[in-house]
Amino acid sequence: MKKSYKIDVDCANCANKMEEAARKTEGVKNATVNFMLLKMNVEFEDGANPSEVMQNVRTNCRKVEEDCEIYC
Repeated sequence: MKKSYKIDVDCANCANKMEEAARKTEGVKNATVNFMLLKMNVEFEDGANPSEVMQNVRTNCRKVEEDCEIYC
């Protein structure tokens, strides 16, 4: 399953950090961040609960960029 989320981030470097953090989150098969569109596309692993996984993605992203926001 793939979903797209609106994000709020200040710079392209921060967006790259968010993308890496999201990819390393359990339950995420792949994640890409488009800084220009302020969007994060997330592909979830089979059987993963997207709302639970996104809570973990948000937590992991804030560890690397505390000012970021993901709107679920």
